[in-house]
Amino acid sequence: MLEVKSKATSKSKAALLDLVFVALFAAVMTVCAQIQIPFGEVPFTLQTLGVFIAASLLGWKRGTLSVLVYVLLGLAGVPVFAGFSGGIGVLFGPTGGYIIGFIFTALIVGLMTEKLGKKLWVEIVSMILGLAVCYAFGTVWFMFQMKMGLVESLLLCVVPYLIADALKIAFASVLVNRLDKVIKL
Repeated sequence: MLEVKSKATSKSKAALLDLVFVALFAAVMTVCAQIQIPFGEVPFTLQTLGVFIAASLLGWKRGTLSVLVYVLLGLAGVPVFAGFSGGIGVLFGPTGGYIIGFIFTALIVGLMTEKLGKKLWVEIVSMILGLAVCYAFGTVWFMFQMKMGLVESLLLCVVPYLIADALKIAFASVLVNRLDKVIKL
């Protein structure tokens, strides 16, 4: 009887810890969204940094769930997106595709790091692929919203951010690689 109760208590604690980490990383993404530099049509933020770290540290289930919580909070009007914005208008606006792309970025990063291991090269490759998918979602969405062509949209929404995003990937992959050795999530 005591063993059954102990297992149930252990599962409850694990579930509570999962919820805490999901909420914590949704908050981290919110903070990262507010660190922004106005930069043309799409502001430069650290949101993708938060997504990379959440998915890589938490894995695909909890990492993607934390991104979903973040997106749903914004959809509900909580000012979690860049510039303390929120609401359906942001998601259906010109940059909404990038926000939706965060979900798929988390899936890719989380799945790759879980399946291939949390080696530094896996972290980097998974983040590059995840970012490419986010760029694809966001750019296609932007093209339709702004009635622009592919080349013009890429020059406006992707090319200017490549160096900064490469730096975010480098920082996130090294940080996660080091944190994984110290803490086990």
